[in-house]
Amino acid sequence: MYIDFHAVDAKMEGLDQVVLPRMVKIRQLYDAAHITDIPGWLEKELNTKLTEADTRFDGKNICITAGSRGIPEYANIMRTLITWLKSKGAHPFIVPAMGSHAGATVQGQVEMLATYGITEETMKVPIRATMETEEIGTLKDGTPVYCDKNAYHSDGIVVLNKIKPHTSFKGPHESGLLKMLCIGLGKHMGAATMHMKGYENFDWLIPEAGKLCLEKEPVVFGVGIVQNAYDEISELEVMEQADIVERDARLLEIAKDKLARFKFPTTDVLIIDQIGKNIGGSGFDPNVVARRDRIYPGTLVSQNIFVRGLTPETHHNASGIGTIEVTTLRCVRDIDWAITWTNMMTANFLPGCRIPCFAENDKQALRWAIRTCTGIDYSNARVIRIKDTMHMNEIAVSENLAHELENRDDVEILSKPYDICFGPDGYILDEPEA
Repeated sequence: MYIDFHAVDAKMEGLDQVVLPRMVKIRQLYDAAHITDIPGWLEKELNTKLTEADTRFDGKNICITAGSRGIPEYANIMRTLITWLKSKGAHPFIVPAMGSHAGATVQGQVEMLATYGITEETMKVPIRATMETEEIGTLKDGTPVYCDKNAYHSDGIVVLNKIKPHTSFKGPHESGLLKMLCIGLGKHMGAATMHMKGYENFDWLIPEAGKLCLEKEPVVFGVGIVQNAYDEISELEVMEQADIVERDARLLEIAKDKLARFKFPTTDVLIIDQIGKNIGGSGFDPNVVARRDRIYPGTLVSQNIFVRGLTPETHHNASGIGTIEVTTLRCVRDIDWAITWTNMMTANFLPGCRIPCFAENDKQALRWAIRTCTGIDYSNARVIRIKDTMHMNEIAVSENLAHELENRDDVEILSKPYDICFGPDGYILDEPEA
């Protein structure tokens, strides 16, 4: 469902005081350690970590989970895992394990996997997509837990997912393998049931539900992935079923240490070029950029956030758009509100799909964002621009912020100050090369 929005002729006093800042490209430096040969590393992990591998998978129908989050070399990881299982005599197949994402439909979830290069043709195995589930048991408070029907009736489940801090709660297990089991594999029914409890209960809900899944479902092993600040894989670990709980918690701690952080605590306006479900459940990562309703230690606090658009991989799902202050007419016209509302209703977070203030173009949106800051000099605003919260190494900052960073050893200045360049339609053109 798309809505034909039109430009709004809003009146704002004081716009004449706004001076758009000159920008400077900088590079933020982080720990760059990562795995260079992903297929080779994964194959070694499989051969090292899994006991009796030559006999335990022979003739078995093994299900592999495939989620909606972007993972570097996702298709290569999946292909390597499939090839290895086939070499052990298994008959692997893939199931979408993404809760209510992609409109909570079979077609939408299959299409989302295709954007990562994961199709029946490329993987040479079936993708068994369904929204049907089986109730596998209940938690101590009576909450039912569900599992994808095809996965539940397989001979074994390989739970594969990235492990990272969650955007809306903190606990020993956040976004990772346990959450994939009870929410991702729970499909729309399972995801909705879990989220009805509220994020304030997820710190105990995910561990309890995840452990029930490990007890009741035919999980055979897990594959946990951690990315560094450069969106590269720094940890890729295969773990036996009995080790999943302990390793999921440990890899979460590593993932928290790997998060890219801004080198300064506050700014007036943050420009984010794109948000999307492949970036995070909220479209951007609140562990990096603070939202008004959620400020975690170490996050960048901005007076106003201006989002320019959506990632192609999000399939027009703008979940989280309601937590920012301003966007553009082009962005709101690109949103599929049925998909977005479905996702946010499942998550029990309706503020995430509110329609923010939208300007006719980027230039107007940036001027509005600066003018509605409080307590600042509108001719000297502190502004930061990033592509998204997964790409934090090379960013643009206003000239005044660049001066604050000149003498830091974890920041490199890449360009001279330049004016933000707009096209005839008022949208930002590509920045100059560094």
